[in-house]
Amino acid sequence: MRLQNKIAIITGAGSGIGRGIALSFVKEGAMVVVADWSEEGAQETVKLITEEGGEAVFVKTDVSKKADIRQMVRTCLDRFGRVDILVNNAGVYKSGSLHEISEEDWDAVLDINLKSVFLGSATVIPEMLKLGKGKIISIASIAGLVGFDKGGPYCASKGGIIALTREMALEYAPQKINVNCIAPGVIRTAMTKDMLADPTTQQFLTSSAPYPRVGVPEDIAMAAVYLAADESDFVNGEVLVVDGGWVAK
Repeated sequence: MRLQNKIAIITGAGSGIGRGIALSFVKEGAMVVVADWSEEGAQETVKLITEEGGEAVFVKTDVSKKADIRQMVRTCLDRFGRVDILVNNAGVYKSGSLHEISEEDWDAVLDINLKSVFLGSATVIPEMLKLGKGKIISIASIAGLVGFDKGGPYCASKGGIIALTREMALEYAPQKINVNCIAPGVIRTAMTKDMLADPTTQQFLTSSAPYPRVGVPEDIAMAAVYLAADESDFVNGEVLVVDGGWVAK
């Protein structure tokens, strides 16, 4: 198993990509902390893990709050004794023309998508420094690489994740802490459910990538497994694009 006995914290693991990553990590031998502000979804993820014989613990977490992040990490240390892997996955999307987006919506997206990466990483890095090794993986988006109409705060937050990933990789590589991010294309999750329910929109999205389908959480999960495993120890500061070829056009 590629993650045998590794300890991982995964934010936003109550659904979608986060749940897919949690389930894939456990299949590869990891034990996970399922961090989410939705208790119902997170407990379902824990149930799915335990039914497969895995080990997981839920922590109710608002990733934009420093106190919650500290409690998340403390729970991991109390239960498992260390943190080997952090996956900064939690995210939200709010759309609208830039001149119409409220300051509150802008702040919410930047806090949950980008500030959370700072808070989570800054809190686990001291623990990884004690271990002499660690893996930090953040979920960015192709929206951080190319523009998406009426997606101003989301694009800004995901572009910020990419820039912060590169800075952290440069800063902590000498201490053997690998920092990378994944840039998914359009993935079938609760966040995209309404958008993909429209046949015209789904046809547009499917035809926009050379690979003829919309992505699924497992596509991102397997990329995360690679970046979390020892085999990627020489990969640092990278943006792993998983989008069916969208940005290659």
